[in-house]
This record gives sequence, C-alpha cells and structure tokens, in this order.
Amino acid sequence: METLLPLVQQHTALTVVAFSVAFRGVHHLLRKLPMPKVVKNDDFRTWKWRNLSVSLVHSLLTGVWAVSCLIQEPAMLQQIYSFYTPISYLLVCVSSGYFVQDACDIIFTGHAKGSWEFLLHHFLVLWCFLYTLFTWHYVAGAVIALLVEVNSITLHLRLLLKLASAQYSQLYQANKVLNLFTYVGFRLSAQFYITWYILQNYSWLDHGGYFLTTMILMNIMILVYFYRLIRADFFPRRKSHTEQNGTHSRDSTTRFLND
Repeated sequence: METLLPLVQQHTALTVVAFSVAFRGVHHLLRKLPMPKVVKNDDFRTWKWRNLSVSLVHSLLTGVWAVSCLIQEPAMLQQIYSFYTPISYLLVCVSSGYFVQDACDIIFTGHAKGSWEFLLHHFLVLWCFLYTLFTWHYVAGAVIALLVEVNSITLHLRLLLKLASAQYSQLYQANKVLNLFTYVGFRLSAQFYITWYILQNYSWLDHGGYFLTTMILMNIMILVYFYRLIRADFFPRRKSHTEQNGTHSRDSTTRFLND
C-alpha cells in the first residue's frame, strides 16, 4: 500500500471519480436483488430502496474500515491534523467517491428537492474530505468522522424496514434501540470530539474557521435529526386517517421516511 500511495496522491481526483463509478456499479448489481412487493409497486420507494442499499454497502465497508484504522493507529486520535496512514488516506478516497455518486444519484433522478438535507450533508462532507485529500492534512480527522458510518448501518436498516412497511416487526424494534446507542456512541461522540479538538487547537490549525463552521452546521443537523429520531421511534404520533386506510401521497411517503 505504501508504494501505491504516491500514485493515488498524484491522481486524487481521478481516484475519487473511479470509486464513484465503482459505487455506481454496486448500484447496478443491487438492482438484480429482489425487493419487497410494497417497495416494487411504488416508484419513489423503489428508487429510495436502491439508493439506501448502496448507502448500506458504503456504511458496512467504511464504518468497519474506520474503526480498524483507529485501532491499528490510535495516534490518529491525538494527531488529527498531521497523522495518517496509506490505508486511511485510501479510506477517505473511497468514501468521497461514494458521496459524489450518491449526490449525483439524488440530483439526476429528480429527487433533489425532497432530499435537500442529504445534499447539504454531502456537500459539507465533500468540501472537507476533498480538502484533506488534496492537502494531506486532517486525514485522521476524516477517519474519525467516518465512525458515524457505524451508526449509519442501523440508520439505513431502519429506513429500509420502513420502506418495506416492517416498522412494527421485532427486527425494527431491536434495531431502533441499537440505533439509539450507535447514534450516541459513534455519531454524536465523533462529531463532538472533532469539534472539541478544533476549538482546543484553533490558534494554530490551518483553515480552522473553515472546519469549525462546517462542524457547527453538521452538529446542528445531527442534533435536529436525533430529536426527530427519538420522537418518531419512541414517542410516535397517532396515525392520520389516510395512513390508517393504507393510502399514501408522494409527500406523505417522503415525510414518513424522513422521520
């Protein structure tokens, strides 16, 4: 891997594009897998199912990868600005490729308006990840940030189960509790740790304001989503008359999945 790193760093943009194409290939492969009938009969649910399936693959891959990087090199937790390994640099390349692919999928399939929160998230992530890839700084910070993908595994599974109308199943009930723990243990903890590090070292960090602003925006987003998540899974509102009769408009389905 050490011998490959200089080549990757010389062609960073091409590497990110290559991984973006690779994730698009995963998308086409997953289209061959069967899906629940309730998903197949609805165009929006079909698109969302395929989109989330690719996202789940990304989370399984990068979440485990990020944890492994930090276990092998704990120094990354203290040297966020300068320390990285070839395998951690490649991890950020892979994840950047996914976010490019997912943003393109949302935009070019006409779902940008209904998925603007995801696009904003992807934009914030990409402007930080691409900075790290081209400057070789904050790579360790990007790896720590990717710990959130451990939580994304349970988040994506939660939405897939909702798409399949299985939100009352035992699997969903077990996953919602696990999702709560991973949200706090991996998403909130990782985000707040990076924010704390930037504040503690702000005086000497390059472009500290750039990253601090991004982290503050991200922190607001994840706290709002955490509130919505707890409200939806542990303090659900009564079903509307429309939902009780089994009919869903496009807008109601989108709101249902966003909760």
